[in-house]
Amino acid sequence: MSGYGHRNGEGVSRIALTPAAAGLVRRLSERHGPLMFHQSGGCCDGSSPMCYPRGEFRTGGSDVLLAELAVDGVAEPVRFWMSAEQFERWRHTHLTVDVVPGRGSGFSLEAPEGVRFLIRSRLLTDREARALDGAAATPPTG
Repeated sequence: MSGYGHRNGEGVSRIALTPAAAGLVRRLSERHGPLMFHQSGGCCDGSSPMCYPRGEFRTGGSDVLLAELAVDGVAEPVRFWMSAEQFERWRHTHLTVDVVPGRGSGFSLEAPEGVRFLIRSRLLTDREARALDGAAATPPTG
C-alpha cells in the first residue's frame, strides 16, 4: 500500500500513508504549513485520524507519538499521535492512513475537500512486533 512512513533501525514501521493520503497531506501542507495527526479512542469522528496544523491540537501525557512520517514534497515530518488508551488496544497492529470520498469531521483539515482520512489496519507480523517492542510509545514532546 505505501512506501511512506516512519521506519525504525530495522526498517519496520508502525504506521504508513497510502499514495493518495500522502498526496492529500502534500496539498494540505502547502495551504496550512506543518501538519499533525491525532487519533483518539472516541466515538464517531473521534475514531478517525484527524489532521490539524501542527500544534493546533494539544497533546499531553495521555497521548503517544507513533511516528514522524516523512512525506515526499513536505518539508517537515508529519507527527502522528494516538491516545495512550487506544494505543494499548492497537499496539499489535500496523496502521495505514488512507483517504476515501465522504465527509469527515468539520475539525479535520480535509473536511472541505469532500474526502476523509481513514485508518486501515492489519496485525503486525512476529518480526515486526519484536522489532518495534520497546519503541512503541514515545514520550510526548508537544
